[in-house]
Amino acid sequence: MTQQTYTVSGMTCQHCVLSVTEEVSEIPGVTDVAVDLPTGKVTVTSEQELTTDAVRAAVEEAGYQLTA
Repeated sequence: MTQQTYTVSGMTCQHCVLSVTEEVSEIPGVTDVAVDLPTGKVTVTSEQELTTDAVRAAVEEAGYQLTA
């Protein structure tokens, strides 16, 4: 298992958190997604290290931007 933390901009409410969680959870190998709304931090636990491009694509599909 590996954990990676990203920063997502544009989230303002619980619906935003749910949208990001749902999209990132669909990446193959992801076992957990934890979103901290006030900081925009998204911690992803997965079976193997994910590419930033895969996470960015999922976040953008949810309608938000990966900033780091």
